[in-house]
Amino acid sequence: MPSPHDFPSSFSSISALSALGWDATFAALFAEHAAAGLVPARIARVDRGLCDTLTAVGPVRADSSPLTGADREHTVCTGDWAALRPGAQPQVSALLPRRTAITRASSDRTSHQQVLAANVDTVVVAVSLAAPLNAGRIERLLALAFDSGARPIIVLTKADLAEHPGAGEAVAASLAPGVQVLTTSAATGAGLDLLSAAVSGTAVLLGPSGAGKSSLANALLGRDHMSINQVRAADGKGRHTTAHRELLALPGGGVLIDTPGLRGIGVQDVADGVGQVFAEIETYARDCTFRDCGHRSEPGCAVQRAIAAGELSLDRLDRYRKLLRESEWAATRGDARQASKRRKADKAMTRELRATYRFRGRQR
Repeated sequence: MPSPHDFPSSFSSISALSALGWDATFAALFAEHAAAGLVPARIARVDRGLCDTLTAVGPVRADSSPLTGADREHTVCTGDWAALRPGAQPQVSALLPRRTAITRASSDRTSHQQVLAANVDTVVVAVSLAAPLNAGRIERLLALAFDSGARPIIVLTKADLAEHPGAGEAVAASLAPGVQVLTTSAATGAGLDLLSAAVSGTAVLLGPSGAGKSSLANALLGRDHMSINQVRAADGKGRHTTAHRELLALPGGGVLIDTPGLRGIGVQDVADGVGQVFAEIETYARDCTFRDCGHRSEPGCAVQRAIAAGELSLDRLDRYRKLLRESEWAATRGDARQASKRRKADKAMTRELRATYRFRGRQR
């Protein structure tokens, strides 16, 4: 573990961070922190009140409790760039603004969002070919990826266990127009070289348990870093191999964030991402007679014409509607929560002012 004296004193000596995603933009954002004697670090793993970080001089265990609060959207997250205060116990003093963030609606059905990974460039959506493809799950993950601003790719795993891997690739491509689809097998090594070439910058692995994320991680890392569990034969579902989000340096530069399997993939305020996943539906909708067409039985509906012509499936339209409804509903709850927070803050300020006036009145 580096001592506080090992930290560099100027930006000219932190070029080692470039392999972790550091660039001129982050350096400019960090300038005021550098003037205060802080050093840049990338969050690699978050525990309760503590976190592992990667710095120019190596890994540092730091206290993150000052930034661990009730607001889940702005707490310390794997992939964040942080301002670290050196000392006997290094401390995370601030976070730099996130360039991108993979977020989902909280699994507890509240109006909060959960940040899964920050400052991501590439989202690897892992899908197992050993089980029937779940179209809705793939579309949800793609919506999260697109909405974050990162570039998604679909990686089909376990091709050696599929009878017709080409058929799965065709289905995946139909669910994600314009998104790169790769077919791989960790057992045979097929497609892994293409995957390594496709991953750039900071990549995050997303998918359910049993999708083969840990095998992909090991292939990209060039070593058996992640343990691997077998899926259940009864339903094809896997047990959680990865129990936490962890950022790992890739041998050729860049970093990889591995995540636990996602059981629930709630969406919140991701209309832009949904629009990119279902780009063909929104293209058809531009030709509808009415701007507010619901694509049901309205006259002149171009979307319904596409369904009648066999160019679009009704199931895909239904999934599009469902994702938009869920996203808008969750966003409305989020807006209501923010309004409630503002009302509580206003009431607290009013109480403080009244108490001040009463105190002043007693002093006269």
